[in-house]
Amino acid sequence: MDKIVVWYLRMSVIYFVAGAALGMLMLVSPGETGVYRDIHVHFNLLGFMSMMIYGVGYHILPKFSGVNIYSVKIMNLQFWLSNIGLIGMAVSWPMTIVNYAAGIAGPLLILSAALSLTAAILFAFNILKTIRPVKM
Repeated sequence: MDKIVVWYLRMSVIYFVAGAALGMLMLVSPGETGVYRDIHVHFNLLGFMSMMIYGVGYHILPKFSGVNIYSVKIMNLQFWLSNIGLIGMAVSWPMTIVNYAAGIAGPLLILSAALSLTAAILFAFNILKTIRPVKM
């Protein structure tokens, strides 16, 4: 298994535990739920689910199609953009809710979300170029 695929899977598990821990925190401190809800959701969906899909997709789909991944560089860049975007959202989201660093938090949240979207687009592009239709 490629080293970067292993890192996608490792980060997936880390985000899964972080999302579960935030879920527990929201259960025992319901007054703080509004601050942590979005982070909890994004750790579980973008962190756990998407990272798992990215890692498994990059490992399995090239094997199914019988070709190498279209671009290892895109795969590596996407890993960093995904993680930077998600961590950026996790840091800036609570700041926007409690109006802390209002001048920075909003733009940081938008930039972080844009990085996550860019990472998703890169994944789609890389996978679609890898599994392009074969001639029958």
